[in-house]
Amino acid sequence: MSELSEAIEKAHEGIGEGFNKKVALVIAVLALFLSFAETLGKSAQTEVTTKNIEASDLWAFFQAKTIRMTQLNTAAEEMTVAAAGVTDPAAKDAMTKQIDAWKKTAARYDSEPSTHEGRRELQERAMAAEEERDLATAKYHHYELSSAAFQIGIVLASAAVITGMAALVWLAGVLGLLGLGLLALGLYAPHAVPLIATL
Repeated sequence: MSELSEAIEKAHEGIGEGFNKKVALVIAVLALFLSFAETLGKSAQTEVTTKNIEASDLWAFFQAKTIRMTQLNTAAEEMTVAAAGVTDPAAKDAMTKQIDAWKKTAARYDSEPSTHEGRRELQERAMAAEEERDLATAKYHHYELSSAAFQIGIVLASAAVITGMAALVWLAGVLGLLGLGLLALGLYAPHAVPLIATL
């Protein structure tokens, strides 16, 4: 009788070892994808910060150009009024030349396609940086949720080793698939699920 109970005990140990190996494999796969999600999340987070700073700098440059342009236009208008009362042709000619120079500079501040540093070009660049920031933010939220799904899956699979409950492994697998889906959305379609970006 003791031989029979020993055989049954060994059979249970063999099943437990096989089960534990499978769970360990699930944990390893979840950990692998967790590392991908964490790396992509950190990269997206860095991109958000970089693009936010870039957009802020471009808007500040835009505002500085606007202030300079306004000052030049105001000076040109004041000198135009003052020139109307000047009778000396040489002084009037000098004032007209200065007015034209200020107006040309103000026009250059408004749009300067050669350097992309006119107000219009700066506005376009700032808006593009904001779009890139928003895209990186959407990706970041997907990667963070993906990481959470993988982490919870790892915890559940680890608990399955202790408890021997196969249901926990299945739940860990479902969370792994959810994490993969979120990871794929972050990579290929971060704006496809707008609710995730608001979490």
